[in-house]
Amino acid sequence: MDNLPGLSDGLYLDVTGFAHSTPHWFQQLAEVWTEAGLLLFGVLFVAGWWRARSGTSDAMALALLAPLATAFGYVVSESLKSLVDEERPCRAVAGAPASLVACPPTGDWSFPSNHAAIAGAAAVALALAWRGIVWLTVPMALLMASSRVFVGVHYPHDVTVGLLLGGAVAFLAVKAATRPVRVLVETGRSSRTGAVVWCAGRGPRPRASTRPEGVRHGAR
Repeated sequence: MDNLPGLSDGLYLDVTGFAHSTPHWFQQLAEVWTEAGLLLFGVLFVAGWWRARSGTSDAMALALLAPLATAFGYVVSESLKSLVDEERPCRAVAGAPASLVACPPTGDWSFPSNHAAIAGAAAVALALAWRGIVWLTVPMALLMASSRVFVGVHYPHDVTVGLLLGGAVAFLAVKAATRPVRVLVETGRSSRTGAVVWCAGRGPRPRASTRPEGVRHGAR
């Protein structure tokens, strides 16, 4: 593992060198996105939950699991980070330009990228809960991960592993927990407590009968 940072030093220098050649407004946009992008994922979690309130119990279970699976992806990433203790490239790479954002202090290790892990986990979990949104979540995750190298606080391999780790953890967490969470949703939807029913949603509306009135009443 000691040799891993050196494998992507050159690419890190290329990316950060390019970052310093871009217009100031573009650098500021990257600085904002590298943090604010996480908030947008949060907005999508809420939108997915609201959308699932009128959906099936499976749909609501997936919507509820999306943020939970993302949080689990972060926990796994942070646990691995504490074991590896890789120094940030903004301190370790000789001749590197100054990072666009403040270089995190020693002890806030580099591998893997927690931002990338969260983005990868959120992209996968949201895609499982809301299939049509994958076209948005995947590019968001890739931009989030690449922005961490662009602003100078992560190596390319940090964000690559973070994306893959977060996505894999979220996928496994959602698949493992969908059934028990679906049971909880069904229990909540049959509850007599209004707040619980509101949170779980009432599910799909029953379809109106299409039988003729006479047939419905047994008329010949």
